[in-house]
Amino acid sequence: MSSSTFLALDLGAESGRGVIGKVTDRKIELNEVHRFPNGPVRVLDTLHWDTLRLWAEVKNAVAAGVKHAGRLAGIGIDTWGVDFALLGKNDCLLGCPVHYRDARTNGILEKAFTIVPREQIFEYTGLQFMQLNTLYQLLAMKLEGSPVLERAETMLLTPDLFNFWFTGRKAAEFTIATTTQAYDPRKGRWSDELIEKMDLPRKIFPEIIPTGTIVGPIRKDIAEETGAVDVRILAPAEHDTGAAVAAVPATGSQSWAFLSSGTWSLMGVEVDKPIINAKSLAYNFTNEGGYGGTFRFLKNIMGLWLVQECRRTWERAGKAHSYAELTELAARARPFMAVLNPDDPSFLAPGDMPARIAEFCKRTGQQVPAAPGEFIRLCLEGLAMSYRRTLARMEECAGRRLEVIHAVGGGIQNKQLCQWAADATGRPVIAGPIEATAAGNIAIQAIATGLLPDLKAARQLVKQSFELVPYEPKDTARWDDPYRRFEQLHA
Repeated sequence: MSSSTFLALDLGAESGRGVIGKVTDRKIELNEVHRFPNGPVRVLDTLHWDTLRLWAEVKNAVAAGVKHAGRLAGIGIDTWGVDFALLGKNDCLLGCPVHYRDARTNGILEKAFTIVPREQIFEYTGLQFMQLNTLYQLLAMKLEGSPVLERAETMLLTPDLFNFWFTGRKAAEFTIATTTQAYDPRKGRWSDELIEKMDLPRKIFPEIIPTGTIVGPIRKDIAEETGAVDVRILAPAEHDTGAAVAAVPATGSQSWAFLSSGTWSLMGVEVDKPIINAKSLAYNFTNEGGYGGTFRFLKNIMGLWLVQECRRTWERAGKAHSYAELTELAARARPFMAVLNPDDPSFLAPGDMPARIAEFCKRTGQQVPAAPGEFIRLCLEGLAMSYRRTLARMEECAGRRLEVIHAVGGGIQNKQLCQWAADATGRPVIAGPIEATAAGNIAIQAIATGLLPDLKAARQLVKQSFELVPYEPKDTARWDDPYRRFEQLHA
């Protein structure tokens, strides 16, 4: 096999970067060539994404990639899900895209269920109910009488917006489209029935293209600006979790679960068909698209967002801590002083997270943490117990035991969380690669251009390219009593 070099543009909630991936028959070699900060920008009472600055940084990443590698065989972008831009006549950008943590969707689920019952929405979409989903953001705009929505001609999810600006083609890639809760996974199209019942404008929803599609050649003006001449824009799994799961180094049977660990934790199992039934509805699981038309039957868990927000709060108060320091303090703190539900709605928005955690403990009649290590330990223990609960319910819905957990993403650098995940679940955790999203993005580009034959070959190449760290369960029994308390919080 000859070698080729691709550029992955990977945008996360805290930062974005450009990563060069050289693919040979022996390994995938990654090199970060550009990194830039990301995050919400508050204007009056609304949280926005700084989309135009992100676009400028994306082009800077392309220029850096060309400078580093010379000729590129392809460029692919992945981002977080659900958020979108609206385009008006002549494809002008209507306003600055709103951040999924904005308060405009507070209370929207209850309003939505008065229009279409919860059970019927799930029957149409098979998606987990979260107020931040695209469907509810659009509904909130509709109920507010938004003039932006009234003038919209096209809706493009974040990676699709950048692809449009790169190529001039407006389309929604499969994996990112499935995050909206406006996609029907059984029929393989937008849910026209649900869109109509919600009285949303059907015309704004673009065509859906398969994962691995060649979107088109880069526009001449962008090529001249960045040096990326004769480069094709490809559609990897544009949802970052879809890209990360494509890089899970699993082989053989389907007796494994994945855990994509970062700002969000996404825990699930890969299935050929969506699991849409009364049990998956009751457990609030989701069916999101994966490479090759597969589905990721998974649960969104609040993730390391709680730790990140605690750190930011303390930093604003003049008490800076590194993540490594906070994890060390957590390891020394008293275990199970309280039990935290990381998915409590009070933790969703940015702000003073330690105060919210303290209030949660007061509200649930538990001891209130005081020191930073105690706060962080509660967060990490809460995540580990959430993984245990999710794994048990996932096995129940999928009808099979999952013998091992493959953990990928930046969150696996927290070795304490990886060990506690193994301890709490009683399953081995295999951690790696850290750069799963970029590796999966690059691997799908390599398949799309014919360099790799299929996903099986791509996963094998990932397995031999990156360090994998195993964590064996230890003293699982000591988690049983705290877990019972954890379950009571969800009763």
